[in-house]
Amino acid sequence: MEFSIQLSAYYPDKSYGGDRVYNDMLEQAVLCDRLGYDAVSITEHHLINILMMPAPLQFAVKIASMTERIKIMTAIAVLPLHDMRIYAGELVCADIFTDGRLMLGVGRGAYAFEMERLGVPMDETRDKFNESLDVLQALLSEEEVSWNGKYYTFAPLTIMPRPVRPGGPPLMMAVMVPEGIYHCTKRGFHIQTTPLSGDHKHMLEQVDAFNRGKTDRDDGGKDLTLTLSRVGFLARDAADAKRKVAQAHDYYSRFDNVFTGPGIVTNGMIEPLPRKQTAEELGESLLIGTPQQLIDKLAPYAEAGVDRVIVNINFGMEQSEQLDCIQQFAEEVMPHFAGQTNAVAAE
Repeated sequence: MEFSIQLSAYYPDKSYGGDRVYNDMLEQAVLCDRLGYDAVSITEHHLINILMMPAPLQFAVKIASMTERIKIMTAIAVLPLHDMRIYAGELVCADIFTDGRLMLGVGRGAYAFEMERLGVPMDETRDKFNESLDVLQALLSEEEVSWNGKYYTFAPLTIMPRPVRPGGPPLMMAVMVPEGIYHCTKRGFHIQTTPLSGDHKHMLEQVDAFNRGKTDRDDGGKDLTLTLSRVGFLARDAADAKRKVAQAHDYYSRFDNVFTGPGIVTNGMIEPLPRKQTAEELGESLLIGTPQQLIDKLAPYAEAGVDRVIVNINFGMEQSEQLDCIQQFAEEVMPHFAGQTNAVAAE
């Protein structure tokens, strides 16, 4: 089972400066590269101070310029926000500039505040995503493409330069609902998913859907991978874990506002809202604890067949603590799962 650190910029204090936020992310990426993590992952979000990354492909190129071998994964790129005729060319360039280390996770967008202010109503995101994905795949795999659809109509054109890798970077579908995971896997997509603050049972349902989708493919889905994202952090002891869970609970009070809540945002800053889930309940579902506790929590993931775990440590802790966590996790947790994978990693 492989591991990735999610470089999900959190910006609770504007005075800290966006330059410092992204320098922190770059410092984390360089350390991950040195310590043998499989990948770092970067989000795409606009207009808000959580998961703040309006330029993921540019950031991927910057990361590649400062690292040697680590994969760089979008988690996720929001296709309905882009014109695929432009995005396909940008993607080919980013794949070249990252020396073929780019992995493209794609999705339809999850925050109504963000999507609707950028001109894509939430009730249109599914249809626009589906058509955008079809257009993108056609542009990357065929030289002369024309289109006559609901969202795209254009005469024959060819994206230049052509992809170095046939069809472009490995494509990963972001989907959380188990039946959606099943159908996307059956179609031949790598999967990115997360149970968010859900329980262990929900995670197992997601993994089961992925495994069923692989089984129902003619090739058995032998090359497909399942990547699962969780908020996590190492702790010294119970008191330290409680402090970090409390910080994660505060983070989720903002995350929930834009994900499932009313989307109350003032000058780019998401307002915290009361949560029904207590900090104690949240702590049970997150990967926060001592190295041995995290090994115990991660063991069922490896046993279930998860190929890669993305650990999101960026929920408000100091940069020094985050770097220490990355180092300690690599030294004390990752070795227990070396070689434990049920699928060939996406190349």
